[in-house]
Amino acid sequence: MITTYGVGALVAIDEKSYVVSGIDSWKVDDSTAIFEPRLQHWLGVQGFRLPPASNPPVGDGVRVRLFPEMYSCPKCHELKKFREFGSPRGKSLCGACEESLSPSRFVVACENGHLDDFPYFAWVHKRTSPVSSETGTRHELTLHSTGRTASLRSVVVRCSCGKKASLEGAFGGGAMQALGISCSGRRPWLGAEGVEVGCTSAPRTLQRGSSAAWFPVNRSALSIPPWSATLQKRVHDHYGVLEPLIAEKVDDALLDKVIEGTGLLQGSLFTRQEIVNAVRQRMELADTEPESEAYGGFEPAERLRREEYEQLMFGTAESERDQDFECVKPEGDRAALPFGIERSMQVKRLREVRALQAFTRVQAPDVMSPGTQPAALALEAQDWLPAVEVSGEGVFLTLDNDLLHSWERRPGTVQRMDRIRREHTRVLRSLARKSSSDRKDEAVDSPITPRYVLLHTLAHILINEWSLGAGYPAASLRERLYVSDDMAGMLIYTATSDSAGSLGGVVAQGEYARLRATLESALNRAAWCSQDPPCMESEASGVNGLNLAACYACVLLPETSCETNNSFLDRGILLGTPEDSSVGFFNQDN
Repeated sequence: MITTYGVGALVAIDEKSYVVSGIDSWKVDDSTAIFEPRLQHWLGVQGFRLPPASNPPVGDGVRVRLFPEMYSCPKCHELKKFREFGSPRGKSLCGACEESLSPSRFVVACENGHLDDFPYFAWVHKRTSPVSSETGTRHELTLHSTGRTASLRSVVVRCSCGKKASLEGAFGGGAMQALGISCSGRRPWLGAEGVEVGCTSAPRTLQRGSSAAWFPVNRSALSIPPWSATLQKRVHDHYGVLEPLIAEKVDDALLDKVIEGTGLLQGSLFTRQEIVNAVRQRMELADTEPESEAYGGFEPAERLRREEYEQLMFGTAESERDQDFECVKPEGDRAALPFGIERSMQVKRLREVRALQAFTRVQAPDVMSPGTQPAALALEAQDWLPAVEVSGEGVFLTLDNDLLHSWERRPGTVQRMDRIRREHTRVLRSLARKSSSDRKDEAVDSPITPRYVLLHTLAHILINEWSLGAGYPAASLRERLYVSDDMAGMLIYTATSDSAGSLGGVVAQGEYARLRATLESALNRAAWCSQDPPCMESEASGVNGLNLAACYACVLLPETSCETNNSFLDRGILLGTPEDSSVGFFNQDN
């Protein structure tokens, strides 16, 4: 519900197809509340809720709506709306043939998130006006598949008026515009009243099961002190009662009575003053200015990440058993740290909250792209978002600042990284020109820096290495990058809802001697790829040409492990290239 089949996604159940309804139709209660003040503040909501998962037949949690509405019968070939087939209640059968109906394979969507049935009638009749109904001519559609080829040329739609057309060319970028078909503005996940009038985006034809039909916009945060402490978690349930009293500076006697009535002091070692201080900390967070909209920023450098970076850098002096965050320095001689690594921290316990903020269609979400248009999760703004909390462990690493600053200024480094920056800037400006936002006339530049590509690629080769050496599947490991002018860190962690997130193997990789061995092994693997020399000599690879030397045989990961869908990678900057060894950060000869 957060990453795969959330609000607005199409799901197939038995012989029917549905779209998941908006969160304003979900049946949720306070028992599913998830506590994470920092992420709540950043996203501008009052809280998070776990998607309901009630058991049938009494379950009425997440609702769905029938979509697409167009169905076809494999026997009589009729193509029309489901309700017109006369199917028995609870079944998907043709009323005349008693054959199982098939939902339309094709839908249309636009980059603003709107979704509608494929316009079969308009496609068959092209720009020709249909015969007036006064003449008695009927327009009943049928769907046929010749089976001669696997292409869309074999899928033919016929009308009873005599016209017919194959679906060849329906997936072209301008196919709908060529027919004069504009976006309907429909949002079927929000019901009939969810139509948005005036959408100027061109609709595109998609396969119903295509990944482009739904991209989640997920935001996440780690629980760090003081919010990971036991006291803050206990105060959270009573914050709405205590906050107005403390804000209004009510009499101490009244405040003491209310605190005692909450039961916070019973069976705990907390004092009355500690509870008041915890509430004031939460009030201070609420008073701070929230982050600007994430779609126009550079997420690895935002304040949410900076707060985590500072906690990961210095760790925790002590940690109670029921706290969610424990970060310590490894035991042993720090001199054993590998070349180029300044700090290693073992994160023995962590908790991550992942929320579904919105979703997109056609164009994958990009936090650095001004053209990405998110779609709403509800007809009217809600004060909560669906989220899930996961626990795990990890290792936090930072790079040697002196070496990093020297490496970033090398001519070879600048020249090589400028290739990625130029390509990314081109992509961003192209999206900005297509965007209807006020930003389309701005000069958009890529925020990607050499240190970002270095940290990103390093995280990928370590995940690949640790998946081999520690026995973890690569898909269960994730990266979290911290990159700015004064940050150069990465967290490699496992945070899953099953036992793969708490086996202890990842934490062990942070030990100095083991880290040295695994990094050396990872760099040796990255020095050569089975696709070389084409891989290393690539001028541009990956989606939109945003990678250099990177392919699935060397550094690419399962997309769930990567923050940017396997973009901005180059193993050439780890040890250098055959033409220029100076671009390699870990090349000790430079």
